Amino acid sequence: MAKTQLGARVDEDVAELAKKRAADLGLSIGDYLARLVQDDVSGLRARAVDAAVRFLAEHQTVFDEADQAQQKPSGTRAA
Repeated sequence: MAKTQLGARVDEDVAELAKKRAADLGLSIGDYLARLVQDDVSGLRARAVDAAVRFLAEHQTVFDEADQAQQKPSGTRAA
């Protein structure tokens, strides 16, 4: 498949994040961006977000209990 060059301007922090993530995945920035676009167009991202929302809704009490346990004072105080 022929490749077409695109140009885009993004904030420096976004560019750095893209470079680091592409490197983590062993991809060029172009291939990483192509993957993001394909995932978005195919609906993969929307399905992943929906699955995360369902997971959190089903297990929110577990997260709430863990959060509350971490916020409770230990009961011991320094003299």
